[in-house]
Amino acid sequence: MPTTQTRAGTAGPTTAAPPATGAPGGRVTVHPTTVLSGAGLLTVLIGAALPLIDFFIVNVALPTIGSDLHAGEALLELVVAGYGVAYAVLLVLGGRLGDRFGRRRLFIGGMAAFGVTSLACGLAPDAWSLIGARVAQGMAAALMLPQVLATIQATTQGHRRARAMSLYGATAGLSMVAGQILGGVLIAADIAGTDWRAVFLVNVPVVAVALALAVRTVPPTRAARPAPVDLAGTALLAVSLLTLLLPLTEGRAAGWPLWTWAALGVFPFAAWGFYAVERRLDRRGHTPLVPPSLFRLVTLRRGLVLIVPFSMGFSGFMFVMAVALQQGARLGPVAAGLALAPLAGVFFVFSVLGPRLVRRFGTRVVTAGAGLQAVGLLLICLAAWRDWPRLDALTLLPGSVFAGAGQALQLPVIFRVVMSEVPVERAGVGSGVMITTQQSSLALGVAVLGSLFLSVADGGGLRDGLLVTLAVQLAGVAVTAALSTRLPRTVG
Repeated sequence: MPTTQTRAGTAGPTTAAPPATGAPGGRVTVHPTTVLSGAGLLTVLIGAALPLIDFFIVNVALPTIGSDLHAGEALLELVVAGYGVAYAVLLVLGGRLGDRFGRRRLFIGGMAAFGVTSLACGLAPDAWSLIGARVAQGMAAALMLPQVLATIQATTQGHRRARAMSLYGATAGLSMVAGQILGGVLIAADIAGTDWRAVFLVNVPVVAVALALAVRTVPPTRAARPAPVDLAGTALLAVSLLTLLLPLTEGRAAGWPLWTWAALGVFPFAAWGFYAVERRLDRRGHTPLVPPSLFRLVTLRRGLVLIVPFSMGFSGFMFVMAVALQQGARLGPVAAGLALAPLAGVFFVFSVLGPRLVRRFGTRVVTAGAGLQAVGLLLICLAAWRDWPRLDALTLLPGSVFAGAGQALQLPVIFRVVMSEVPVERAGVGSGVMITTQQSSLALGVAVLGSLFLSVADGGGLRDGLLVTLAVQLAGVAVTAALSTRLPRTVG
């Protein structure tokens, strides 16, 4: 029976696939419009891009923010960490709330909150106001982003799902690079005298357009018998992530005070407590925040392990390059951002080619991508060794081409692997776990590789800091390549 459109965001009877059933949690209730349209996919991908762009867009804006708001290094670290930690801590809960209250509702509500908090960031009168607004912005992103993958998982099948997941991975990777490029351009443009504030204010019109699209194009989905919110698990996960991420991101800038070591000492106990509570609930037939039984899915488990070194290396690389190009090579915000433009362009091209390569070669493209990325990092090391401090888009071009191609062949495929066997009724928690792993790893990458870079740079100069950091990232790429050989050859 053909679909009959009745009003914005709804539809009349339609031929639909049989409802999904499987793991505990019951089948999924899907609005009669079960297929995600092209416009709907574009809308949710905008929602996926915004939080990642905002994680990276401040890298090139921090010097200007510090000068304007008279903020020291420790406060500037909190501008980054406040967003990243709040975002990571609440992602799994955001996925669970979408399962319970409706994914479109949470997507629209989270996006609206993201727009409001972006406005608050752009209007912040001082550093602490900006930090508070960034924390709220991270919380809004955590409500919005898990609904993207859960909606894709619940409203697509077969080739359409594979294509949508590839586009999601491409969007994620491109957003991380584009954030720094866009940040530099906006600061240099100084639109209406907004200076650094434009990197946040630009979100407001984008959110307004996306909200108008979301109401009309994103189909509502939710779990038919959603589990209650796991309050104990939520609290313990929050404590675990906070006691790990906050001291690592803030410790070096603050001089490693006592509270940072105390927090790191609490982390293993909080993490064990979280696992114990979740395992007990799972064994009793309840639905915990992160069901340990979910990790019996081999593809999810192996894919998550790959996300960690990839994301840590990616975020650390972007942060270190932003500092090295601005403080070492003395490039302005625009030139520093545009120096990575070739990487972004090649990433986009290979992301488009990726699905065809996966159909032909399977997950071996991940191993090949790691090899290409390694070549790119070696070429960037060579450029830094030979031409320092004369680094720009031209000297970095060969390395950027290989690195961008390699990254594009890894990230979208890894995302597809993680979600390939997750039942539709667990799409929210599955996407929340995956994105939490990614976001936590991004934050750890900035903290660990950024601290290593700055520590070496203090003693041996920025070039030595850059070379040592790139060498550590190369080791991470080698780990990714080795682990990728354990992936199943084909992926849905």
